[in-house]
This record gives sequence, structure tokens and C-alpha cells, in this order.
Amino acid sequence: MQINEMERISEDSVFGGLAKLGHEQVVFCHDEATGLKAIIAIHNTVLGPALGGTRMWNYASEKEALNDALRLSRGMTYKSAITGLNLGGGKAVIIGDASTMKTEAFMRRFGKFVNSLNGKYVTAEDVNMKTRDMELIGMETKHVTGLPQSMGGGGDPSPVTAYGTYMGMKATAKKVFGSDSLTGKKVAVQGVGQVGMYLVEYLTKENAEIYITDISEEKLKSVASTSGAKIVGMDEIYDIDMDIYAPCALGATLNDDTIGRLKCAMVAGAANNQLADEQKHGYLLLDKGITYAPDFLINAGGIINVYEEFLGNYNRDRAYAMAENIYDTCLNILNEAETDGISTQEAAIKMAEKRISDIGKVKLSL
Repeated sequence: MQINEMERISEDSVFGGLAKLGHEQVVFCHDEATGLKAIIAIHNTVLGPALGGTRMWNYASEKEALNDALRLSRGMTYKSAITGLNLGGGKAVIIGDASTMKTEAFMRRFGKFVNSLNGKYVTAEDVNMKTRDMELIGMETKHVTGLPQSMGGGGDPSPVTAYGTYMGMKATAKKVFGSDSLTGKKVAVQGVGQVGMYLVEYLTKENAEIYITDISEEKLKSVASTSGAKIVGMDEIYDIDMDIYAPCALGATLNDDTIGRLKCAMVAGAANNQLADEQKHGYLLLDKGITYAPDFLINAGGIINVYEEFLGNYNRDRAYAMAENIYDTCLNILNEAETDGISTQEAAIKMAEKRISDIGKVKLSL
């Protein structure tokens, strides 16, 4: 299924929007006492419960929050399917300022909403959410992952996410340059938060030439001081003469404006929903000769990490081993896309949907 320009949902066509993206259920959560406003979107549960993180963001509107929840949850379905996990896709968004609104009561009230779904949705960390928040949510529901390692959880999933992204980047480099070595390659990393920071560490060890940008001056200075990366402006990063563009912040940075400015051979980063329009911009990159590593595949290290926790008896070495498989899967998708003459995004979606269809038939058979 393809979507155009994020399939924007108008206030009077919510159900039409859910049908277009194939969602099973969307729950709106409101608690006046704590000020909590949240949306839980469950896209698909054919392969298993819908596991996906909770994102807290100061959205400009409730409509924007809904669009984010719908698109992110759909991405989680494909991410788990293509990675071989027995999970469906879901996502939660909380509307508000994480720096001022989060309290124990606030997070525990959200936990009760998660619990009301009886395990159909399992939450985890995402933007502006930490392991401590998962602890508080976990006081009200067992359907939570991303707990601290001291509690038997997987802790911060960012290192595993970065490792999977690094594996996908190396696989794409193998396809594009004939070698997966990143030594000497000019890599522009957009966003040096938790995942971007760890990705820069891998690139530093390979002696890549690194450029970084972020909204946080403090993060930029810290990462630059330890890696030797060159700091560039937020808008300037699209115009750098580079080999690899690695978007690791928020989504939709590959759009009508930026793709025309990019001077790179490939795109491989950790951000979700990097293509503002899957169909249009996936093919725009293809036409320009830029190889795109599908984001929902190569950033799957985070869901792999919490899946290990979800199964019980968490083992980080196993999580890293599974994330390493992203290399081969990514290479297979790039080859299939080339053979079929389609965008890599379309090839990845086809692979994910085929697994969902195949396993769905197994579950329905007598």
C-alpha cells in the first residue's frame, strides 16, 4: 500500500483515513485531572501484539498528533514484519511539553490507558520518553517494555538502534560503492541525540569524515569534541558535498525541496518516516541515482531490543546479533528493488506485506 503526502486526515474523515492506512483501532485518551491527552494507534496485529513506543511532543494541533500516530504505527507494522519479529504495529503519542508536564501521576494515568487494551498494545520508549517513564507506566500495566536493566528490562534501546542503522548503512555502501568500508566516506548525520550520537561513534571508529547538525548546541559541541566531527547548520547539511546522508532526527526530511539539493550517493539513517511522500520521493531519489536504505528496516534495532525484553530473559548480546541481520536483509531488498525496477521503499513494503499475508493465512488455516 502506498500513501501520498502522509495521507493527511481532515477532521471529518477520521474513519476514511484509518481505512486508507489499514488501521484496526485508534484510542483517544483524556484525563482532566493530570492534563493527559494521548492517542494510541493500533495498525495491525496479525503477527502478534502491537508493540511500539510512546512519543511525547508539543504538537501544533490534535490533527497533527493523530497523523503522527497513524503513520508511525503503520511503520511499526512493517518494521516488525520485515525484521522477522512476531509483533504487530502500534504507536502512542502524548500531546504536550515533556519538560513541564510529566509527573508520576501523569505517566501512571497513561499506564492505565495502556492497560485497558489488555495487551493488544505494548508500549516502549520513543522521543522524549525515558526508562524512568517506563517504570512509572509499569506501575499500572505489565504491557510495557524498555524498563531499566536493573528491573530485568532492556534499558536504553538507542545503542542497538544505532548498531542496526550502522549495519544497514554498511550494506547500502556495499551495494553502492562495492565495499562496505566507510573509511574516508563523507557522512552527514542530521541529529545527534541518543541514536545519532552512538552512530557517530561507529563512524568515528571507521575513520569516516563526519558532519553533524542538531537543534541542541550542547549536543553538537559534546559529540564534536569526542569525534572530531565538523558542525554545520541545520539547513546547510542538505548542501554538503557528501557520500552519505544520515537523517537521525524527526521525519519527512526527504521532500521536494531537499532531494533536489542533496549531493550524495546514498541515504541511510535512523529517523522514522524519512520520505515526506513514500511514492513520490522514493522514486525521486531513484531517478536522481541516490540509493535509499528503507528507514523502517535499518532503524529496527530498537524494536529488536524491546522484543528481546518482551520475550523474557532479556539478553543484549542476542539483541545485537539479531540487529546484525539487518545487513543481509537490507542488501536483499536493494537487490530486489534493482531487479524489479522499483524504489527500495516499495520493495521493502512488499516484503513486509508478503510476510504478514503469509502468516495470516497460516493462522486462518485449519
